[in-house]
Amino acid sequence: MKEYPPIADHGIVGDLQTAALIAADGTVDWWCTPRFDSPSVFASLLDSDRGGFCRLAADVGGDATVRQLYLPDTAVLITRFMAPSGVGEVVDFMPPDTSPTPSARHRLIRVARVVRGSMPFELICRPRFDYGRAAHDLTRLDDGSVLFRGPGTDLQVQATAPVDLHPDGTDVSARFTLHAGERAAVVLTSESGEPGALSGRPGGTSPAVDTVGTELKACTAFWLDWLRASRYRGRWHEMVTRSAITLKLLTYAPTGAPIAAATMGLPEQIGGERNWDYRYTWVRDASLSVRSLIDLGFTAEANAFRRWLRERLDAGGTASGEPLQIMYRVDGEPHLTEEVLDHLEGYRRSSPVRAGNAAADQIQLDIYGEAAYALAQAEDIGAVRGWHAFAGVIDWLTDHWDRPDEGIWETRGGRQNFTYSRLMTWVAFDRAVKLATAHSRPGDLTRWLEARDAVLRQIVDHGWNEERAAFVQHYDTDVLDASLLLMPKVGFLTPTDPDWLATLDAMDSELVSDSLVYRYNPAASPDGLRGSEGTFNLCSFLYVEALARAGRLTQARYAFSKMLTYANHVGLFAEEIGPSGEQLGNFPQAFTHLALIDAALALDEELDRAEGRTG
Repeated sequence: MKEYPPIADHGIVGDLQTAALIAADGTVDWWCTPRFDSPSVFASLLDSDRGGFCRLAADVGGDATVRQLYLPDTAVLITRFMAPSGVGEVVDFMPPDTSPTPSARHRLIRVARVVRGSMPFELICRPRFDYGRAAHDLTRLDDGSVLFRGPGTDLQVQATAPVDLHPDGTDVSARFTLHAGERAAVVLTSESGEPGALSGRPGGTSPAVDTVGTELKACTAFWLDWLRASRYRGRWHEMVTRSAITLKLLTYAPTGAPIAAATMGLPEQIGGERNWDYRYTWVRDASLSVRSLIDLGFTAEANAFRRWLRERLDAGGTASGEPLQIMYRVDGEPHLTEEVLDHLEGYRRSSPVRAGNAAADQIQLDIYGEAAYALAQAEDIGAVRGWHAFAGVIDWLTDHWDRPDEGIWETRGGRQNFTYSRLMTWVAFDRAVKLATAHSRPGDLTRWLEARDAVLRQIVDHGWNEERAAFVQHYDTDVLDASLLLMPKVGFLTPTDPDWLATLDAMDSELVSDSLVYRYNPAASPDGLRGSEGTFNLCSFLYVEALARAGRLTQARYAFSKMLTYANHVGLFAEEIGPSGEQLGNFPQAFTHLALIDAALALDEELDRAEGRTG
């Protein structure tokens, strides 16, 4: 096992309530259960010694060539080992759980099989509960399985012949050999609740290979059936489909709330301090994904998120004291207390490792625009009571929009009058007026229209910098900001407006590096944090979309093609790209994948128009 594999050297599997990362050498080095934001069982990705892992791989030393791929159009991950003695595979999947009720029981199924010759395998399972802070007990059960008892969570490991599990202190291992056509399964079952949750009912007999095979077929069928809703028939089917599956994997089925990424603590700079917890639901990220999902045809997911969002508007009780806060836990809980896990050294010694997110109580006024943007995409805007809650928030915003805030990038260097925040408050008023008019709902349209127009005048007067000939990050700077790439997308300016094209040119000369786009220049606009960061994948794909809509199709297509080369071996992206093309930040990142979808859709539409395929 590598001490710290590259962030990009991972695939993801999940059951729609939790997810696991599996490195290209067959190691599960990240799994939190029973929810995305629960404490970890395996976290060697953040500390190779203390974090815990489960490795199932060919036991041939350095003689194997390893390749990883997904079963096409599914979330079934296959890790292949090719050696002189034969070709073996480890198939990883989690049976999807679409129940509206959160489950305490989750299974990660690992199937070893040989397709040519023969191959020895090794299993090492070393769970470390509660982010590696808690001790556990190990019990060997009568059916040959083993039970790890942790605080509030148990983990049972069952295996089929010829796998014979051997306790090793408080860990377990096994070595076995398979020949062509043979299979063996290892099933990891977590259950949370009272201490010893699984000890009273250890699962009976060990699973049969045929039973596991049936579950694999059912999992495959689930993903193929889900993808039938997709309307995408464009030029980049494989990448768009993989991005859609990734967004689905990062959505908590019981509530419909998408998380920003499956991980926490992965650095934006190796050795730096920009190591955040992204296992929560950002109103911004999730709202912008609604348009992507609807455009692909996945209306059920979009509607589920809107219900979750309307519930947040109705519930109030935020940690920030505002009507809506920037992020929540997947169940809608607003309190995300941040703590530093100083016992973990961090990925490649990038510390501190943070669990929770103190940015939850920041003031970021743009979220009201993104919430309205999400609701405006719906044919059904919900019950009248829900509309009253939304209209009440818009009424509140008419009195509170003109304030400095922390901005979209959650800077910790002080509040400013961020242009993007004003842009999205304009969206909030604009969409509220259109929703009330289209659906005959009550609202103080006169005040909303006055506020909308006041925001527009302020952005034009103060967000535009004459010397730069561009819209800038905030009113007291000449720094550019890639978040403003959303200006034409939300309808504030047309994609060919002269002021917008001038802004796009300025970004191209300062923020773009060979198709890769920086969010902003931290040196010119201090954000309260040490160190630097890579280019931001979200912004790189927004740049592609902006180029396409501006009619710069050759440049857009070339930039998009280059961006796709930064995807990992199974089509996944983290948050950022580093100086040497390496992936940085939490992984996989929902923001990146929804922006990839939007860029592909925009390019397809504009290319079709240019080629005369549309009217």
